[in-house]
Amino acid sequence: MSGQSLLVPGEITPVRSVPGNIRRPEYVGKPAPTPYTGPEVQDTDTVERMRIAGRIAAQAMEEAAKHIAPGVTTDQLDKVAHDFMVDHGAYPSTLGYRGFPKSLCTSLNEVICHGIPDSTVLRDGDIVNLDVTAYINGVHGDNNATYLCGDVDEESRLLVKRTRESLNRAIKAVRPGRQINVIGRVIESYAKRFGYGVVRDFTGHGINTSFHSGLIIPHYDSPHATTVMQPGMTFTIEPMLTLGTHEYEMWEDGWTVVTKDRKRTAQFEHTLVVTETGAEILTLP
Repeated sequence: MSGQSLLVPGEITPVRSVPGNIRRPEYVGKPAPTPYTGPEVQDTDTVERMRIAGRIAAQAMEEAAKHIAPGVTTDQLDKVAHDFMVDHGAYPSTLGYRGFPKSLCTSLNEVICHGIPDSTVLRDGDIVNLDVTAYINGVHGDNNATYLCGDVDEESRLLVKRTRESLNRAIKAVRPGRQINVIGRVIESYAKRFGYGVVRDFTGHGINTSFHSGLIIPHYDSPHATTVMQPGMTFTIEPMLTLGTHEYEMWEDGWTVVTKDRKRTAQFEHTLVVTETGAEILTLP
């Protein structure tokens, strides 16, 4: 694995502005969102609106990823995604969510998730996850992917490739009538082939008019995840695989989650809707 030094917090720039004509999620300016009490199965109109939100989120992530290179700061990536979303009439869902100060999450190397974009400079050999969610027409679309920065070592490249494959396999396992835990069973069994850890305490989630509806999608084989999938259910799958332990620690910022052994980790995510025969990915560019 790369012998690069571990990450430390950088300087965070002021909150970026969003034009006043762009609709905000209800939680902006509040300490926490209002708990969701609606259904997990969405009507066709909601799903269609989620396709639009998902497309914008996917395009914003792709646009930011074009700028990944040694010497670029994670704050610069945040600006690219932020500008893309607001230029397309969408609000960056993470901005102001429980006080999060930026418009996407940038998680490098040993950061499992929720890294805050700041003055941190990307280095040759880094792996960087971009997690982008867009809110438009009253709904959210959420996706993330891990990218290579420059010349990345083989162990990290394989981790990234296999984490993407674990998501693809999990999506293929989605079927109406199956329990949610089939998703984690597929991911965990695949990850174990390579000795990877599977993060347990951060999961996929229900998503619709709510950023996080309360539905939990574990990425390991949980005996408690017995909810049966139904056509019209919308949720994310976002496996986080590690080169070592699945255990984690959190920085003092209350957001940045790092592997306890500081070994590298990768993540991929799509927002899905369950169909009559499987799953449709809503976060396609």
